[in-house]
Amino acid sequence: MEAAPAPSRPVQVTDLSRWKSEGRRFAMLTAYDYTSAVWLDRAGIPILLVGDSLGGTMLGHRLRDGGPNTLPVTLEEVIHHARAVSRGVSHALVVGDMPFLSYHLGLDDATRSAGRLIKEAGVQAVKLEGAGPAIEVVSHLTERGIAVMGHLGLTPQWVNVLGGFRVQGRTEQAAQRLRSGLAELEQAGAFAVVLEGVPSRLAAELTAATGLPTIGIGAGPGCDGQVLVLHDLLGLTVGTVPKFAKPFASLGEEMLGAARRFQSEVEQGSYPDAEHSYG
Repeated sequence: MEAAPAPSRPVQVTDLSRWKSEGRRFAMLTAYDYTSAVWLDRAGIPILLVGDSLGGTMLGHRLRDGGPNTLPVTLEEVIHHARAVSRGVSHALVVGDMPFLSYHLGLDDATRSAGRLIKEAGVQAVKLEGAGPAIEVVSHLTERGIAVMGHLGLTPQWVNVLGGFRVQGRTEQAAQRLRSGLAELEQAGAFAVVLEGVPSRLAAELTAATGLPTIGIGAGPGCDGQVLVLHDLLGLTVGTVPKFAKPFASLGEEMLGAARRFQSEVEQGSYPDAEHSYG
């Protein structure tokens, strides 16, 4: 099956609500560099997230249990990677994650952080985690012309509070917190929300109950869109792969094989040959 062609015009945040109303499902992938962004944009992926997941995928940060760690990621690092992604995109909507402590220290600091992602990194929107105090930040940013994507459920920046990467919303009390948080995000002006690590039935209920487009990751098929970490998609993940992360390629094994073949030909003296040398 051929991939969908790239959109004829750049994707806007307002397109997501239209897709929801039309019943059109959509995809989002993480991206961290120029080359990947070029290929994903050519593939027609409508939304690219420069996630703080780069802490595990690109920078090697790990929790004590070996899982990926987003907490050490800095705003400067997200800006660095987002600049590269923005340079490679013509059509996709680029969303930049606001890392831990970039929006926790007050509204002025949050505005400054989000503004830098827009101005310096070239993203069109930012994403931040949680409800509660974060709702005030969402409202403050949207009132100042900064588009915000929310993130509820398993929020990796809260991993120390949650006790690890655990599915959220299994009890009625926890499910009610998600319902309330979702309603608050919609009221605060968010344009979409990621639902991570949420039981399928609850995620479908939340999706039906809100005007916000929902983007699932480990939240079942009932969401309006789906997102995966690029390294999980391509079979490049080092370590444990989450249950929900279906690999659509095995590039890690391909890389391993290519590197070994290169090494073998160098050692044997068969590379470079005449075809790959200058006369």
